[in-house]
Amino acid sequence: MPGAETLIIVCVVVVVLFAAIAAILSRYRKCPSDKVLVIYGKVGTDKNGQTKSAKCIHGGAAFIIPVLQSYQYMDLTPISINVDLKNALSKQNIRINVPSRFTVGISTEPGVMQNAAERLLGLKLIEIQELAKDIIFGQLRLIIATMAIEEINSDRDKFLIAVSNNVEIELKKIGLRLINVNVTDITDESGYLESLGKEAAAKAINDAKKSVAEKHRDGEIGQANAQKDQRIQVASANASAIDGENTAKVEIAHSEAKRREAEAEALRMATAAEAVQAAKAKQEAYIAQQQAEQTRAELERATQQADIIVKAQVAKQEAEIAAEAEAEVARRKARGEADAIFAKMEAEAKGNQEILSKQAEGMRRLVEAAGGDADAAVKLIVADKLEQLIAIQVEAIKNIKIDKITVWDTGSGSDGKGSTANFLSGLMQSVPPLGDLFKQAGMELPDFLGKDINEALEKSREEAVKRASEDISKDAEDVGGIVELVDKDK
Repeated sequence: MPGAETLIIVCVVVVVLFAAIAAILSRYRKCPSDKVLVIYGKVGTDKNGQTKSAKCIHGGAAFIIPVLQSYQYMDLTPISINVDLKNALSKQNIRINVPSRFTVGISTEPGVMQNAAERLLGLKLIEIQELAKDIIFGQLRLIIATMAIEEINSDRDKFLIAVSNNVEIELKKIGLRLINVNVTDITDESGYLESLGKEAAAKAINDAKKSVAEKHRDGEIGQANAQKDQRIQVASANASAIDGENTAKVEIAHSEAKRREAEAEALRMATAAEAVQAAKAKQEAYIAQQQAEQTRAELERATQQADIIVKAQVAKQEAEIAAEAEAEVARRKARGEADAIFAKMEAEAKGNQEILSKQAEGMRRLVEAAGGDADAAVKLIVADKLEQLIAIQVEAIKNIKIDKITVWDTGSGSDGKGSTANFLSGLMQSVPPLGDLFKQAGMELPDFLGKDINEALEKSREEAVKRASEDISKDAEDVGGIVELVDKDK
């Protein structure tokens, strides 16, 4: 089917697009912050028009072109290298041992990063350590050869600066940068550094002893001078103290007088201020009380309004809401009853319409079966109901209850039947024949039923009449009815 083929084509296109998008996303690589993404293959040219061997990215992301490009990561984790330099020849031709530890890592500078991609990509960590160690060994020997032992041992900052500058220049050539240098104890096989240490220690000890003696002498002299100065200063201090005490007493007297005067003035001012403040307080209290009374009156007035007016409004609103609710309930109830009556009448109308439609359809088919003759169709319906019609005829007298029948007759008839038989026969003859029923209805029995069928129907009718007369006689005996037949001859 065309629709199915179109659906299959759409599904195939969707699958292909999804696969293409998945392939594109799988080639899109993001570079973590602790790594360098190296893209190699066909990566373009540099500013000078030369073909680039690799493209380095630190941070961000890039799309790797399938088939034409590939990629690897270089780890930026710092690398610790233990360098135990031994028997390095100094400027004084004395061999020394310089144990140290260098911390290096791959640089993120654009040019240095390119060097790392070209020279370190694919190498293991141990291989990078060995390569860096060889470079560090050579530069350390070169720096030690240009410096005296005293400089290396005493001016350690100068030595470390020289090591950092020389070593980092060489490490950048392979894409590394120097992070830290830590040089431990420097020793030599000839004992020169040890002798220097002993000389420095002895000098320091002698200087310390001399300093101690000088300090002891200065201490004795200082103690004597201090005692002399103490006595002079104590006497002078005593005289000054007496003079100061007298002057202080005078100052105290003047101060006490001023204090008392100030206290009296302060007491006067305080009393006056208290009186003023008390008057102001009373005035403010009266004003506040007046405002409070006014506020209370307003509050009382508002309370009265709220109790009377608000309650009346609330009662009015409640009555309106209740009346509206009752009206809405009545409207909804009436609407529901009307909808129910309408639905019931509509259902009955639909049912009657369906019945009449089915009856009309059946009658139409019956007329078609009768060759389009409506009279013949009616006759077929009546013929189909013959048995029921006969049963209805018989039922007309079947249930007649006869308590007593008295017949006065000679006992014989012209046709040889008795009086009772003639009575019952006459009674049954009162039921109209089937042909008469058809005539009363304005119809005649169809000719195609045949004479034999008419006779058979008439015979069936007579048998039914006979059975009905027997049933009547039996019913008359059951109810205690008495039929008296009087024969004059007997």
